[in-house]
Amino acid sequence: MSSDEMSVVDNGAGAKLLEIVYRDEHFIAINKPSGLLVHRSFLDKHETQFAMQMLRDQIGQHVFPLHRLDRPTSGVLLFALSSEAARDAASLFSENKIQKRYLALVRGFAPAAQFIDRPLKEKLDKIADKFASQDKPAQQAQTDTYCLQQSSLPIPLGKFPSVRYSLVECWPKTGRKHQIRRHLNGINHPIINDVNHGDNTQNHFFAEHFNCTRLMLFATDVYFVHPYEKQTVHIRAPLGEQALATFAQLGWPSQESAYFAKDH
Repeated sequence: MSSDEMSVVDNGAGAKLLEIVYRDEHFIAINKPSGLLVHRSFLDKHETQFAMQMLRDQIGQHVFPLHRLDRPTSGVLLFALSSEAARDAASLFSENKIQKRYLALVRGFAPAAQFIDRPLKEKLDKIADKFASQDKPAQQAQTDTYCLQQSSLPIPLGKFPSVRYSLVECWPKTGRKHQIRRHLNGINHPIINDVNHGDNTQNHFFAEHFNCTRLMLFATDVYFVHPYEKQTVHIRAPLGEQALATFAQLGWPSQESAYFAKDH
């Protein structure tokens, strides 16, 4: 069963249920599967399933998304259960009081540790952002990265005699659109199966060799101080069997616990 299948399950009556990884009286979090939009989009009129509507129908009440995840990214997606909780949690994001951890499978041998401080200019869509300012300056964007695993397979690809991969832990300090994907590509370690910011030759090879086409970016952990309880909340989303099976093929541990966050 893939990570996507694990995150959305059938309840026996034909309805799809999202995997809930945290809930209290104010907040709820799901393990969003790769390929699922957070909410309705002007650019995806043909889509019929959205995390926000699915979760609302699943729990029988309105939910308010507190942040976003790119459509192809899986992992922790946090919602408020009331407009008041959404308002009170908004300052956590605006003041960078929420920590988010990602794991990314990338091309090549990534550096052991690197602080990427590279401003990013917002990329506007020709349709959705038709009336937005085209001259906005680049915004500050910072990401801490740590290489957790490396693997080399003796398979020629292009001009190289082997293929190399790394598993990189990412802690974004800012929240720019596609920040991690653009930052990793900017240091020549693009995320595997990233169509927009990746290596298409590598992507095609990976899809054929590993039978995996999803973006290999996982939002594994979210940490924040609860605005009402004043306690630190840690929410974790599992990587899932497909990711673990792929990691095992690369010679890495196949147990979920091997990829839990450690303090730096």
